[in-house]
Amino acid sequence: MYSFSALRYLFGLARNKWLAKIIGAQMSQARVLHQTTGKAARVFTGFAYITRKSWSRTRRVVAKAEYLDKGENPRFVVTSLTPDKWPDRDLYEKFYCARGEMENRIKEQMCLFADRLSTDEMKGNQLRLYFSALAYTLMEALRRLGLKGTEWAQTQIDTIRLKLFKIGAVVKISVRRVLLQLSSTYPWKDIFAQTFHALRC
Repeated sequence: MYSFSALRYLFGLARNKWLAKIIGAQMSQARVLHQTTGKAARVFTGFAYITRKSWSRTRRVVAKAEYLDKGENPRFVVTSLTPDKWPDRDLYEKFYCARGEMENRIKEQMCLFADRLSTDEMKGNQLRLYFSALAYTLMEALRRLGLKGTEWAQTQIDTIRLKLFKIGAVVKISVRRVLLQLSSTYPWKDIFAQTFHALRC
């Protein structure tokens, strides 16, 4: 049996004028940092908060007061996790944002046709999903190993497919080798060559 006191949670919390007012000082600090550095600035803070009607008690809220080129970008999360184990910044960046990163990986697999489960049999759909998962594993290894140190080291799978694979080439096959002739105007030929040499055994 689990008791409710043992439950732990972390959820995004919709912004409102009261939350924005609470982090006014932190947002001002982020604005000054942005004006000084010219880069996105983040200031984190935590506080106890309770809604007027829907919450039965106060809860811990962590706020990200962020200022970008386009202006203010505040974000809030509510949690039962304690600040001694999860400080404000770590809670948001290392724990909460990790959820979004997992969602990004799922979206990437969708670019490899994981959503095309249109056969009328479960076996056929399962096989397609297996192929998609295998393709994603190979593509992720290519990005991690072959594209390491390039401008595409963090790029999305769909971009790699479009710019590295979907290119025109002349294929010449002889007894000893297969020769690929790429266009001299191919804009990413240096990355292609670097990836090829990085993956050679």
